[in-house]
Amino acid sequence: MDFQALKTVLLVRDLGSIAGAARALDLDASNVSRTVAAIERELGQRLFQRSTRRLSLTEEGERYLRRVAPLLEEIDAANEEVTSSGDRPKGTLRMTASVAFVLEGIVPVLPKFHERYPDISVELFPSDSNLDLLAEGLDLAIRLAAAPKGDLISTKLLQTVYRVVASPEYLETEGHPGGPEDLTGRNCLCFALPDFRNSWRFRRGDEQPFDIDVTGRTTISSALALREPARLGMGPALLADWLIGNDLKSGRLVDLFPDHACAPANFETAAWILYPSRTYLPQKVRVMIDFLKEELGRR
Repeated sequence: MDFQALKTVLLVRDLGSIAGAARALDLDASNVSRTVAAIERELGQRLFQRSTRRLSLTEEGERYLRRVAPLLEEIDAANEEVTSSGDRPKGTLRMTASVAFVLEGIVPVLPKFHERYPDISVELFPSDSNLDLLAEGLDLAIRLAAAPKGDLISTKLLQTVYRVVASPEYLETEGHPGGPEDLTGRNCLCFALPDFRNSWRFRRGDEQPFDIDVTGRTTISSALALREPARLGMGPALLADWLIGNDLKSGRLVDLFPDHACAPANFETAAWILYPSRTYLPQKVRVMIDFLKEELGRR
């Protein structure tokens, strides 16, 4: 049986449509449809139920593809092991992360990565939306959230620490808040995500965490863009440590509550690396994961 045809059928399953698989493979939908039909004829079983609106697996299709998928991944892994034995990792690695994390976290360490792995090309797709790895043909993603849910495999890259910061100019004009409760009624800078927009969470030492309602006239959907009005003295902002580390060191921003832990909805937010497959991880992806953990963990 044609292994590539089986991979196409698996992609149809994962994306939920022939059209989606065709777009991902840059093929005509009719070609993908013929591939699926050919596999079904060879098996003598229908793998998908088709209608004008949706496509779903039959019971036989679900059972068959569940067993076939790990076998194909093992074959790919064996092929890569043989062909790359003794060779340096190579290929094109396609990855996505938020715009802020790409600029502040990934781009600064790319020169070192290229020096270490000269045969790997990196294509970055900065986006503040969660791109579909399978549909977009991406090898891995970095997501900033609590523990991810879903079918993708995840590994923690680094714990995210948040701080509430403001500029020295703001503090001269508006005064330093005595504690987190003094944020109520102030013109705060808000991040346009549900967990960030209306309240911030605080905890001092082993005490119980508490939430403070925040409001403000400026709400921005990009963490990178939100940093700039904080620098300009427009109000306090809740920002991740990796985004403001240099500003805190230089004094451009001030940590308002150094004796408190700060967070959006919870304290478990982290940067997670996500990738599609557990059983087959290409060498180019494996070395990038190890490299990012090494470099960003050190920083």
